[in-house]
Amino acid sequence: MKAPDFWRAGGGGAVGRAASLALLPAAAAFDLAGRLRRARTRGVRAGVPMLCVGNLVAGGSGKTPVVLSLARAAAARQLRPHLLLRGYGGRLAGPVRVDPGRHDAGDVGDEALLLARAAPTWVARRRASGAAAAVAAGAGLIILDDGFQNPSLVPDKAVIVVDAVSGFGNGR
Repeated sequence: MKAPDFWRAGGGGAVGRAASLALLPAAAAFDLAGRLRRARTRGVRAGVPMLCVGNLVAGGSGKTPVVLSLARAAAARQLRPHLLLRGYGGRLAGPVRVDPGRHDAGDVGDEALLLARAAPTWVARRRASGAAAAVAAGAGLIILDDGFQNPSLVPDKAVIVVDAVSGFGNGR
C-alpha cells in the first residue's frame, strides 16, 4: 500500500491540495465519531496484566510477528500468556478458544490459527468477553492483537508497531 502523493509536503500540487481539502469534512466526521465512541465506552480491566499490540495504519505493519515474539518471551518466563483478537475473516463471534484441530480459517481467521501455535488464543468480537474467558481459563497475561482502536478494554501497556520499510517510511 502506498500513501497518496498529497500526504507528502508539496506533493500532488493543486490537485493534491484540492483532494486534501475535499477530504477534510470526512476526516472531521470520522474523528468526531471516534471521539464519541471512546467517550461512550467505559473500558474494563481484564483482571490480569494486559498488553495491547496495535498500529496506526490499516494492516500490514507486522503486528502478528511482534505478538508471536511477545507470546514466546512471556511463555519462557512462565507468565501464562493468552492471545486475544477479533478473528478477522472468521465467522465465529466467540469468545472461542482457537483449536487448530477443530477450527479453520473460515471459523476464526488465518491469524488466529497462526497465533494458536504460540500460546492459547481467543477469538472474540466482544473483546471484554474474550478477556474474561481467557482469565477464566488461566491466563496470567493477555496480549491483545490489534486492539489499539478498541476502547472496550483498558490495557496496562501498549505497543505501537510501525513498518519503517514500506507505508509511511517508504524510504523517503
